[in-house]
Amino acid sequence: MGFGDLKSASGLKVLNGFLSERSYIEGYVPSQADVAVFEAISAPPTSELCHALRWYNHLKSYQSQRSSLPGVKKPLGQYGPAGVADTTSGSAPAAKDDDDDDIDLFGSDDEEEDAEAARLKEQRLAEYAAKKSKKPTLIAKSSILLDVKPWDDETDMAKLEECVRSIQMDGLVWGQSKLVPVGYGIKKLQIGCVVEDDKVGTDLLEEHISVFEDFVQSMDVAAFNKI
Repeated sequence: MGFGDLKSASGLKVLNGFLSERSYIEGYVPSQADVAVFEAISAPPTSELCHALRWYNHLKSYQSQRSSLPGVKKPLGQYGPAGVADTTSGSAPAAKDDDDDDIDLFGSDDEEEDAEAARLKEQRLAEYAAKKSKKPTLIAKSSILLDVKPWDDETDMAKLEECVRSIQMDGLVWGQSKLVPVGYGIKKLQIGCVVEDDKVGTDLLEEHISVFEDFVQSMDVAAFNKI
């Protein structure tokens, strides 16, 4: 397992493909697995690698909280797609099996890691049980229609839409889209979405969409309706 060399374009391309079907390196919340991969990257992914860039910017926002994220950091070779080896310079090598492994002069961290894993499992089970026990409440939602404008008529609109739809967050569901002519051969992307008001707002959407500055000139709210 691995991503190849995460300090190279080829490694980031593997990471982008890996993240095209998931939000995080492992599981459904940010963890030490994400921190391990994030810290191995020497520069942000380009806007063409929209899935990796979305993940990178999301992890970047946890700058002051990374050490407190759940999980245990492992060597890079234990993450990523099967069949790809980790070749990132400076990364910790995978553990080797040799005779010295049988001699533990200073004690082992295995018990601490097992205790931490058990604690996290119990915590998540308790959170899940608490969530299930709550009575359903009415969730306020809104239907939003966005106008996303490119720089010119040479902008790859298919790639622009792919970048926009790569934005995934709790409380956001993308809907239908179409290209609308605005003049001089330029077309804008008009795309709908449904959001949970307590979790996603137009400012947050604009912040995430504006990240793809190679494709996006601006974003406007064309329509906003409460559901």
